[in-house]
Amino acid sequence: MSTAVAPSTRWRARARMIAEAATTPLVPGDFLDLFAPLRSGAELRGRVVSVHPETADAATLVIRPGADWGGHVPGQYVRIGVDVDGVRCWRAYSLTHGPRTDGRISITVKAVPDGHVSPYLVRHTKPGTLLHLEQAAGEFVLPTPSSVESRETTKLLFITAGSGITPVIGMLRNLYPSTDSGVLRPARSAAYDIVVLHVAPSEPDSIFTADLRRLEASGAIRLVARYDDQHGVLDLADLDALVPDLGERTTFACGPGGLLDAIVAHHEERGLPLFTEQFKVSTVVAGEGGSVTFERAGRTVECDGGRPILEQAEEAGVLMPSGCRMGICYTCVLPLREGAVRDLRTGDLTTAIAGETPAGGVPIQTCINAAAGPCQIDH
Repeated sequence: MSTAVAPSTRWRARARMIAEAATTPLVPGDFLDLFAPLRSGAELRGRVVSVHPETADAATLVIRPGADWGGHVPGQYVRIGVDVDGVRCWRAYSLTHGPRTDGRISITVKAVPDGHVSPYLVRHTKPGTLLHLEQAAGEFVLPTPSSVESRETTKLLFITAGSGITPVIGMLRNLYPSTDSGVLRPARSAAYDIVVLHVAPSEPDSIFTADLRRLEASGAIRLVARYDDQHGVLDLADLDALVPDLGERTTFACGPGGLLDAIVAHHEERGLPLFTEQFKVSTVVAGEGGSVTFERAGRTVECDGGRPILEQAEEAGVLMPSGCRMGICYTCVLPLREGAVRDLRTGDLTTAIAGETPAGGVPIQTCINAAAGPCQIDH
């Protein structure tokens, strides 16, 4: 049984075909991307509205996301895609605001020495720059008072170090909005009792120091600031003295791997509730290194055993899938066809042996594994 097509529909379809033929290899959608890149239905992107320096090596980017942005929960992160030297690189950054009335989002980026993306974002990004986005993700978020019965889930301790403050500042700004007249303490946040233990190398290197002080001055939080150059490196044996009611609080910790490992061991020993977020893989055991061959790309890269395969392949110009870069999202997984890799977090060895390994290879996360000898990866 055939269905009649309205003349107007046929005309529109033919007009589109003519337009696409006339603009090959571009199609009308490509021209729409030039004039309306943030429109609904387009690849999700965001336009940088402003850039605000935070410290000598950190800056906050305020971004207007595309129409299809789905929103976020404070504490979540967003993957940002940026083209550097002709290669699109993706990095994950925490959102440093709760939902805003103007619909904009913000991330705060600290330039990592010898980094590929963060120095570019901090030092070269200008208002008007278009960035690629993915929808917000992550479970490092607060329980709501209405969803829990125990006060222990709203009596909180935040332990942050360095840029680990970024997801926490998003939570705090959402709980206690800052206005021209001061910090607000809305009724919806009244149930929270929060201590923030923030660690940084020095006070000038500390991101969001002014925000934390305003929150403390308003009575919204109790701030315990520890600067390495003034107080020495944080000793977790001092936690009880710094936070006398530690045993009554749920801890949210975010920072370098070494500190988080120590906090996990400390809290597990005492049976204390803990949620963690880690931004950078900490190396425990390095592999021996070796040549990594990317079969379909026809490239071989010499990799040392102390750094992830992902980073070294990108530096050599191999376009790699990537996401969180900390072993959580599994976006970077590729099949290891032959050879051995070592997990930089645990030292665990993963091997693939020709003739014994399944034909599809062994899935490995390239963001947390280093070469432990010659490898062949299907990519």
